[in-house]
Amino acid sequence: MAHTDDGHAHSHSHSHAHSHSAFDNDNDALAAIEEHHTHMLHRVTALSDALIAAVAGGDGGTAYDEHANLVAWCEDELIPHAVAEEGPLYGPARETPEGRLLVEGMLLDHRTIIGLVEELRPAEGARAAALGLVITRAFALHLRKENELLFPYIARNPDLSLAKAVAGLEEVVGQ
Repeated sequence: MAHTDDGHAHSHSHSHAHSHSAFDNDNDALAAIEEHHTHMLHRVTALSDALIAAVAGGDGGTAYDEHANLVAWCEDELIPHAVAEEGPLYGPARETPEGRLLVEGMLLDHRTIIGLVEELRPAEGARAAALGLVITRAFALHLRKENELLFPYIARNPDLSLAKAVAGLEEVVGQ
């Protein structure tokens, strides 16, 4: 996928000018990522809670709808977000001796979460509700590792640029 042409075909802001990044510094980029992460976590929590409530209440029709809503969100938001991070954001940190193992761990998280979404698709009832909760908790833990370990490491490293890495990545920064 081309970073220049593709990127601003979907963009609805001024950030399509790829000659400079959308963020002036890594702190601004980190704040945008953390804000988007918080929004995503609230959304998946609400969707999972709605599925749990429907299953617990014995409302099969609502449970079916809430399951579909959660799967759709995972496919439309969660998985694209994870995939978008892997190249430009994880790649440079993975090339550093200090960042390599941390990034490998983050990639394992992505594989695990995507695997849980695969399990969620055909699941029903209590199993679907349980998987929704597990996806939410796994995602929350993954975000903490990114926000508290990986992204501060990238921001502190003079050879890496968080602002440059996320420029134009709507899936990562929510812009």
